[in-house]
Amino acid sequence: LDVSGTSVVQVTATDADDPSYGNSARVIYSILQGQPYFSVEPETGIIRTALPNMNRENREQYQVVIQAKDMGGQMGGLSGTTTVNITLTDVNDNPPRFPQSTIHLRIPESSPVGTAIGSVKATDADTGKNAEVEYRIIDGDGTDMFDIVTQKDTQEGIITVRKPLDYETRRLYTLKVEAENTHVDPRFYYLGPFKDTTIVKISVEDVDEPPIFSRSSYLFEVHEDIELGTIIGTVMARDPDSVSSPIRFSLDRHTDLDRIFNIHSGNGSIYTSKPLDREISQWHNLSVIAAEINNPKDTARVPVYVRILDVNDNAPQFAVFYDTFVCENARAGQLIQTISAVDKDDPLGGQKFFFSLAAVNPNFTVQDNEDNTARILTRRNGFSRHEISTYLLPVVISDNDYPIQSSTGTLTIRVCACDSRGNMQSCSAEALLLPAGLSTGALVAILLCIIILLVIVVLFAALKRQRKKEPLILSKEDIRDNIVSYNDEGGGEEDTQAFDIGTLRNPAAMEDKKLRRDIIPETLFVPRRTPSAPDNTDVRDFINQRLKEHDTDPSAPPYDSLATYAYEGNDSIAESLSSLESGTTEGDQNYDYLREWGPRFNKLAEMYGGGESDKDTS
Repeated sequence: LDVSGTSVVQVTATDADDPSYGNSARVIYSILQGQPYFSVEPETGIIRTALPNMNRENREQYQVVIQAKDMGGQMGGLSGTTTVNITLTDVNDNPPRFPQSTIHLRIPESSPVGTAIGSVKATDADTGKNAEVEYRIIDGDGTDMFDIVTQKDTQEGIITVRKPLDYETRRLYTLKVEAENTHVDPRFYYLGPFKDTTIVKISVEDVDEPPIFSRSSYLFEVHEDIELGTIIGTVMARDPDSVSSPIRFSLDRHTDLDRIFNIHSGNGSIYTSKPLDREISQWHNLSVIAAEINNPKDTARVPVYVRILDVNDNAPQFAVFYDTFVCENARAGQLIQTISAVDKDDPLGGQKFFFSLAAVNPNFTVQDNEDNTARILTRRNGFSRHEISTYLLPVVISDNDYPIQSSTGTLTIRVCACDSRGNMQSCSAEALLLPAGLSTGALVAILLCIIILLVIVVLFAALKRQRKKEPLILSKEDIRDNIVSYNDEGGGEEDTQAFDIGTLRNPAAMEDKKLRRDIIPETLFVPRRTPSAPDNTDVRDFINQRLKEHDTDPSAPPYDSLATYAYEGNDSIAESLSSLESGTTEGDQNYDYLREWGPRFNKLAEMYGGGESDKDTS
């Protein structure tokens, strides 16, 4: 503030005493702290500035203590105090100032456009918007080479490259940069202009630059019939550095995979190394690389476009394959085919073809339509496929470019039978010798007969199979023995897998009961240990013991099994049990002891035990 006595704030104190009773409620204000910067009016409590030109940049915060005392401020009065914090607000009364009158910056010449070189900053004692500054280049020899941009958050001026730099062209630039406040208070114009300037000197540093081609791209045109080694064009490049270095040229082989071209490394001349063919490739896009011999890493590239010009080196040919026929009843002058041609060449004046016969033909002739097509006509009436079924007609096709190219194409003309409208019916000579084909109805009838025969055969086979399934035993009273097949065939006496033969020959040698090896039991069981028979034990007792164990064993197989023991003991009291000798033995034998042998012999006991009663009844 530049004026004293400016009102800041008013403080008010209240007194609960009766204001009508003397001076008890009369309050007087005084300042205890804050002098000499502020003062207070005793009666009103208004705080005012006491000094002129108060500067926020010197001191911004003030603390003022105000006393309020009753009894008119006389002795004996009561008092109270309050603290008032006063902050000076900023005004734009300070211009921006550069700390240096000259600023030096450096930048390599290879820096691309838009690269930031450095920054400049002017200081301003004000704050907020009063300190905002705008930078601009107002003079200098590099006004067209550089730009300056104001950074709002940092209040800096960023100098950037506007155009490409070249050390060999210019090495030093001088700029005059101005910084100016954007919000100026008119009350403080008398303090002077609110801006400042500085000189910025920019030095361009030398960099080993890559070679520079004389053009940004090259276009060469060449005819496809040139000889190998012919130079089609030359590229040129130079070293832009102050100390010039020799240049070496090369081709990027990724752009010339077939190695059709090559280049002289010293002078940049491009020449052919393989024959050219426009019909295969009309354009070749090459990339030439230029590198300094002293620094091969510094390289430059340039595109080279090679256009192959056409030469008339291809003869015209038939456009498509023609399947031509002539009717047996054809008349002279009748059109049988229209032909056309194509040519791989592309002359400037367009394609023009001429058609003719290689030799005079008595049967057919060709008529050129003069529009790159021709008509094949007959020269006589009537053709016979029995005499000649196929005619070969050579047709010569030529173009009109230089040098003239021609080719001979052969038309294959078949003789066919046609109806009255000229529609082809048959072209095979053998077709006349074959008998007439069967009609559709006859073929359907034959197919139905075959299907019926197949059905009859299937039914006959099904009935025959049904008869085979009828049972042989039709009556329950049929008492003939039924043979039950278990499909378990033993190996005879030589089968040593069904039973351990050594056990019978030496009964004492068996300690544990072994599982049968000729079958697989349905459930696993723990074998029972049986005491070994003494050496003098009769074989009969041994067999009875084993028989009893098998009768009571639930894991024994449910079918009869023949075990060969290969041991002969004493004669059996029952002698032979075979029914084959029952007719020669005496009939007074008693077979009741078979019932004592267990349930497995009950059937034999019933068959042989009742024999006498049957005879008596008969």
